[in-house]
Amino acid sequence: MIVVGFIATAEGRAALEAAVEEARRREERLQVMVHAPRGSDQSDIDDSVREAQQLLQRTDVDFEVQPVPRGDDVAEALMSAAETGAASLIVIGLRRRSPLGKLILGSNAQRILLDAPCHVLAVKPDTA
Repeated sequence: MIVVGFIATAEGRAALEAAVEEARRREERLQVMVHAPRGSDQSDIDDSVREAQQLLQRTDVDFEVQPVPRGDDVAEALMSAAETGAASLIVIGLRRRSPLGKLILGSNAQRILLDAPCHVLAVKPDTA
């Protein structure tokens, strides 16, 4: 199984695309954990779930989409899903940062990279 964190942004879409490619290559199921930015409401999460499902229905991979409940720790949710499902990989999207921002990686990304129970693939969206 491959676990991917999805948020309806360019970074989230890049992560989903990379996860689909890995799922095909490895012939594994995809577990999509959908979350929304801070300050968003339930309708934003529902919209993100629908977007992820629509994007995945165009593929040939076996998948499940699950929202991360508002207020839950996103990093913990991804790592827990990976551990429970004996995942071989977690895929996350990273946003581009300023030189100062590069000193401090996003806290969720940093925790996943350091504490994940499996390999982690971090991707950035194309700049074109």
